[in-house]
Amino acid sequence: MKFNSTVYAVILSAGLFTQFNSLADNLDKALINETRTTDNIKRDNYRHPKQTLEFFEVKPNQTVVEIWPGAGWYSEILAPYLQAEGKYYAAHFPLDTKVSYFQKSREQYQQRLKSNTAYSDVIITEFNPLTHTDIAPANSADTVLTFRNLHNWYMNGGEDAAISAFKSFYKALKPGGILGVVDHQMPENLDQNANKNSGYVKMSQAISWALQAGFELEASSEINANPKDSAEHPKGVWTLPPSLRLGEENKHKYLAIGESDRFTLKFRKPK
Repeated sequence: MKFNSTVYAVILSAGLFTQFNSLADNLDKALINETRTTDNIKRDNYRHPKQTLEFFEVKPNQTVVEIWPGAGWYSEILAPYLQAEGKYYAAHFPLDTKVSYFQKSREQYQQRLKSNTAYSDVIITEFNPLTHTDIAPANSADTVLTFRNLHNWYMNGGEDAAISAFKSFYKALKPGGILGVVDHQMPENLDQNANKNSGYVKMSQAISWALQAGFELEASSEINANPKDSAEHPKGVWTLPPSLRLGEENKHKYLAIGESDRFTLKFRKPK
């Protein structure tokens, strides 16, 4: 049974979560659990969390590491989904970071974890390429997930940082474990280095970095694709919603495009 974001919002607002449990599987329950905010649910049409997590083969009894969970968009789904049988590591920004945005984000995330018992078993670790790479015990994770983060590591640390990130994920995964990567997709005909600060990354480049770290590419998906996005915008990917960095300038144009075109890649650590 499939449900769109409008149905989720109606269920939440009508207080029908308890009655709905018997009709849904575990992932459907997680998608409509009481910790999810209405604003986040509205973005399911762009982020396709159910299809994405199913593509990455995430199961409720697994050990899953999410890299840089930010404000907790996916934490709202993964924490309750994994709470009963699995284990959820949130590899957030390091406590010793000097970046004020990172400091504030980490603090807000920790406060959020205190807001609901659904988050009581979340294990916070730290990640930053090249400096904080122990995201979970070695060979312990069934799945490592990173959503729209790869471009940050490349923008700020170049290829060395990107490859370091993949090596960290490789170390944490069990042999046979899965790495799921979603990021803003740069068209292959554009120059990656010349557009380094655009927030977009070529899919071929992401695959190359993963292969250099030892991963095997298992599959790619168009789940999060958006053919309306050219990836060439005045303020990079942040021109598009939800950021809309140009404010009211051409706002309707960018709202019509929607959120970015994204690649969705599934890698596996060889057994």
